[in-house]
Amino acid sequence: MKRTTLLVFLITFHFTILAQKTKQEVMRAIDAKTDLYAAAAKKIWGFAEVGFQETQSTALLQGILKGAGFDIKDTVAGMPTAFVATCGSGKPVIGILGEFDALPGVSQEAVSELKPIPGQAAGHACGHHLFGVASTASAIALKDWLVANKKSGTIRFFGTPAEEGGSGKVYMVREGLFNDVDVVLNWHPSSSNSAGYGSSLANKTGKFRFYGQASHAAAAPERGRSALDAVEAMDVMVNMLREHVPQETRIHYVITRGGEAPNVVPAFAEVYYYVRNPKRDNVKSIWERIERAANGAAMGTDTRVEVEVTGGVHELLGNETLAKVMDANLRIVGGYTYSPEEKEFAAKIQKTFTTEQQLESTNIIQPLRTYDGSASTDVGDVSWTVPTVGLGTATWVPGTAAHSWQAVAAGGTSIGTKGMMIAAKTMALAAIDLYTTPQIIIDATAEFKRKRGETFVYEALIGDRKPALDYRK
Repeated sequence: MKRTTLLVFLITFHFTILAQKTKQEVMRAIDAKTDLYAAAAKKIWGFAEVGFQETQSTALLQGILKGAGFDIKDTVAGMPTAFVATCGSGKPVIGILGEFDALPGVSQEAVSELKPIPGQAAGHACGHHLFGVASTASAIALKDWLVANKKSGTIRFFGTPAEEGGSGKVYMVREGLFNDVDVVLNWHPSSSNSAGYGSSLANKTGKFRFYGQASHAAAAPERGRSALDAVEAMDVMVNMLREHVPQETRIHYVITRGGEAPNVVPAFAEVYYYVRNPKRDNVKSIWERIERAANGAAMGTDTRVEVEVTGGVHELLGNETLAKVMDANLRIVGGYTYSPEEKEFAAKIQKTFTTEQQLESTNIIQPLRTYDGSASTDVGDVSWTVPTVGLGTATWVPGTAAHSWQAVAAGGTSIGTKGMMIAAKTMALAAIDLYTTPQIIIDATAEFKRKRGETFVYEALIGDRKPALDYRK
């Protein structure tokens, strides 16, 4: 080996060892605060606040970040529960996303059988109580690392409400809050450990409100104009439409108001719709057809209809460069094993559904994957604004479906905590690579611009409406 080559090898080896040591120290620092973060996650799990109503949850996260030295700007982009926490200065600016909203209709105790919590209507069936706390833990660890190593760079934590149907991040994107961010990191609770890149379904949501004329349904039906008839007529037409849309399309609806009594012709009725497709342009065109069905239903029933778009998100724009960095650091962190008590709990949970996933898979890191996701997320809009990457960790019993009581139950136990801490450490380690290796950001940005295209102009699917702060009311 030539002397120059040997010198380069020794220097590279030296810095590799230092980097590994630094990462081990960061992981130990995060682990040392496990009890603090577990308690915070359990509190938010108990709050179970739905979109734009997460007052206690956002206050808790803001308090933790403020106590760690972050500057807080609250009530951003017109949303009372949204905030941005910043620490450090200069470039690069690394953003970390944190969610904290719950889902209506899935109240559940942290036990292995179906058992709703009395008096509580919502539950963290998508694990956002873990999402926000893990991201907080990661941001604080990075702040401490920047200070200890006298590094320049900015950490920007985005407290993002109402991911579930409220499109909170879209308003933040539209407000320009991500314009100076170089890379955004995020994660999501799951039933396995993996990093990857790919897409998701674009989505548009809204409420169709029909107004008719009340009357006695038996004594004077001819005077009535049924708003419920209009809703049902609209639903029939949309269900016929399913045959004539791209096969990847998903259309869901619930009748949120259908009248008060059978013998009173309903003067008001409301139906709440979601439309999904892998391409946002398809979502837009399908939504226009659904609006025409609503107008036709109103005309045919002699009623009046109003439409309120409550949400809309782009599909994800994946980034392979960043996914490989996230995957490499997830493998450094590794998975986890169940304690005897956790294993007993998990085995009981698995008996409530069918799965081929083994309990031991929580200790496995899945291969780096590409995917075409079947869900939607407002992270999609962020990913078309700045290079973005995510991962999933096993916060739920293997095989668990999101938006289920089983997800709520496991998320409220130490199983959820263990998966949450893996996510916190992985994001922190990935960010260290971004701060210490500028070429990664250069390559990720080049990939981002190539995939997005030179002619891309961002246009929110929600239009110019203000945040739908009452969409869960």
